[in-house]
Amino acid sequence: MKKKLLSTILSVTMAAALLAGCGSSAAAPAETAAPAEEAAPAEEAAPAEEAEVVEDVEEAAEAVEEAAADSGAAGDVITVGFAQVGHESDWRTASTKSCQDVFSAENGYDLSFVDCDNDEAAQKEAVRSFIEQGVDYIIIDPIIATGWDTVLTECEDAGIPVIVIDRTIDDSDKYVSWVGSNFKTEGLAAGEWLKAYAEKQGIKEINALVISGSTGASAQIGRSEGFQEVADREGWTILDEQTGDFTKAGGQEVMESYCKSYEGKFNVVVCQNDNEAFGAMTAMDNAGVAYGPGNDVILISFDACTAGLEDVKAGKISADFECNPLAAPFVEQVIQQLQKGETPEKEVYMEEHWYALPDQIVDFSIDGEAQTMTEVTDDVIAAQY
Repeated sequence: MKKKLLSTILSVTMAAALLAGCGSSAAAPAETAAPAEEAAPAEEAAPAEEAEVVEDVEEAAEAVEEAAADSGAAGDVITVGFAQVGHESDWRTASTKSCQDVFSAENGYDLSFVDCDNDEAAQKEAVRSFIEQGVDYIIIDPIIATGWDTVLTECEDAGIPVIVIDRTIDDSDKYVSWVGSNFKTEGLAAGEWLKAYAEKQGIKEINALVISGSTGASAQIGRSEGFQEVADREGWTILDEQTGDFTKAGGQEVMESYCKSYEGKFNVVVCQNDNEAFGAMTAMDNAGVAYGPGNDVILISFDACTAGLEDVKAGKISADFECNPLAAPFVEQVIQQLQKGETPEKEVYMEEHWYALPDQIVDFSIDGEAQTMTEVTDDVIAAQY
């Protein structure tokens, strides 16, 4: 689209130059052919001709401004490059589909999509390839939070706005907007819920095992920090925390190790996404560990995908804390603001919910703000991603 606009500007500018040239050449023969006594009237006419030329140039300038203002509304295709983390979870699949649905040809977009398969170097190379393609906008869901300043500087130098979604970038602010979730708030929610639920159940001691997400990802950092803050305040014991890389296989592998190393010593398992929880449940099933409401182990999860909520309703996951994957509509709002020359918000937070069954719904607050929990029903599950 930018290339088309540049072409329009150049064409209008050249046309204005030709108009100016034609005005000058037309005046010269008139002065040469006129008799001496008519010279004065001819000279008097010249300013009028120059005024016409100036008006033509001004009209050309106005046309350029109108072309710039109307470029987004003229049906031009907007090109977007999206460097996605990978495909490790149901959440990630929903995030990818959201972007593909919104940034479709039918909606006036040309999307270049790269699944980076959790490879940090591949993700940065994907961004550089978008720069070479000259796309209009770049979307990044960063695999890790650091090491981004150089490549974002390259985007800035190329004049390509960057929008970050989901995970955050901590070592550079050279992006237009970030759209996503407050991961520490999610971790705090899980901790505050557990405190209130344990009190309701008369549980005096918490011995927790944590299966964290990919180390260094902002989702892992925020959820770990939030839950740890409540644990430290309440005097809970976190027996261990190991990464399951946000995958079912990773969750199962870590939980198998936990079941052997901490047999009979834990009463809470925190999985930092649903896929890890699916793997952890398999491992606990195989080890004969009873989990879920009314059983020995309280299982907490994050993401609240459809399958995760099904396990809440089935009495397996005690509480699930949503991380909304459907960022694309919010990203499109940012792009449309930029198209109009407006300045979008630097941070855009999406609405999220905390889920449980009625017996596990308890009152709790985060930093003094009362939280609302959503009961998991068939209708709620059907409406989820």
